[in-house]
Amino acid sequence: MELGGLVRALGLEQPPATVPPAEQVLARAALLFSPGAGRVPSAGELRELDALVQAAGCPWLLGGLSPATLGGLVAALSGCAAPPAQEQEGAELPSQDGAYAAAAERAAGVGSVFLHLLAKLEAAKTQESLGVRVVGPILRRVMAPIYIFAATHVVERPWTNARSQSVAQELLASLVQAAGCGSVAEFLRGKSEDEEGRFAAVMELLKQELTKDTWKRNPATKFVFSWTLPHVSRPWLSHYLERVLPPSLLISDDYREENKILGVRCLHHIILNVPAADLCQFNRAQVVYHALYNHLYSREAPLIQAVLLCLLDLLPILERAWWQQKQARPAAPCDEVLQLVLTHMEAEHRLALRRVYAGTLPAFVRRLGILIVRHLKRLERVILGYLEVCDGPKEEARLGILETLQCTIEHAWPRMPCRLPVLLKALLKMIWDVHTDQGSTPEPVKATLLQGATECLILLDRCSEGQVKVLLEGVYSSCEENRVRECIRKVQEST
Repeated sequence: MELGGLVRALGLEQPPATVPPAEQVLARAALLFSPGAGRVPSAGELRELDALVQAAGCPWLLGGLSPATLGGLVAALSGCAAPPAQEQEGAELPSQDGAYAAAAERAAGVGSVFLHLLAKLEAAKTQESLGVRVVGPILRRVMAPIYIFAATHVVERPWTNARSQSVAQELLASLVQAAGCGSVAEFLRGKSEDEEGRFAAVMELLKQELTKDTWKRNPATKFVFSWTLPHVSRPWLSHYLERVLPPSLLISDDYREENKILGVRCLHHIILNVPAADLCQFNRAQVVYHALYNHLYSREAPLIQAVLLCLLDLLPILERAWWQQKQARPAAPCDEVLQLVLTHMEAEHRLALRRVYAGTLPAFVRRLGILIVRHLKRLERVILGYLEVCDGPKEEARLGILETLQCTIEHAWPRMPCRLPVLLKALLKMIWDVHTDQGSTPEPVKATLLQGATECLILLDRCSEGQVKVLLEGVYSSCEENRVRECIRKVQEST
């Protein structure tokens, strides 16, 4: 076997009739390509190493090879293909573009080496001189670092290109197949609840990079973690709660919005996939609640949306524990959140935030049920204010507020008759504004708004024992607009 330039780079002597043993070659290669060597492997060196692995016979490559040697080589190659480290906090600078492009090219070369290495390991399983006895320990040693490498490059990032993504996707599929699994989720969590997957090994490697002082140095670490976490679901995730909760809280506590959203989404996945008893143990749920609650003071719509959706799934867990412990608090967590949300909604003028608030408000009303009466005064002001303002072609805020009003009437109907004059006036004014609107609102959206307002009027009529029908008689007789008359007719004909 002619190794040429690679052997010279490794500093090995190659007598005419002999070939250096694989243990020696791969150990020297690990040292040569390690980040501590102070050099970056060239494309030619990676191609030669790839050709060596591809051309080598399984007995020569794997016979007598220790798992630690191959594990060291995999770690070294993964390190040299990693995105450039960030010495300072902040967004990626344009000057990083060249370094990212070079990292993507190295990643494609390293990925090819790993692909051929996995192919050799698969082939060696069927050979009598090697078999699973030899291959098994090697696979267990290299699977986690190869997975992290593939997850770093599998989706589009600043440090990837089309070739590196394609190689990473192929590598991930080969890794899953080599483990005898059917999917990435199965690879990570195991085929059954009793079988341990590779998630623990992956998190052990990520652990040293997910500390307060290190998680920002490698820009890929947070993405590998957040891409991996959703693949591990209930009931497996509860076994790893102590490993995944701290980094999720750490990322969500960052000052950059994109990191906050990433961390909140990780927390949301944990809330959905870990039993309530485990979340309440050691006050974990309360810690998560306070972290999310602080984000409600943000002015960024995407973050607020992620936080509110997360809180809606966390609140039932918190309140169950709150009632069981009979804590002496003036309000339940859901009341605290809704009170703050309504306070912000009253003064909010940015349409993006108004849409987010209005879109999630119905879920809070349903969550509280009849207890929404605690917030009726402020909620009424919010509903009246939001019904007045057109918020663009899709009218998302108005539609959300109409749904909120319907839910409020259904749950707090005994308190509605006294509010009938102001609500009836606001709904009729909105119906007229929508009918006369000459803006860019499409006709289907207008029809949905009118239908929502009509349903609110019907509900108000039912809970006020027909008072709305009486009040609308004069409006119907004096109105000449067919579309408005049609809405009133539906109310009058309702039973």
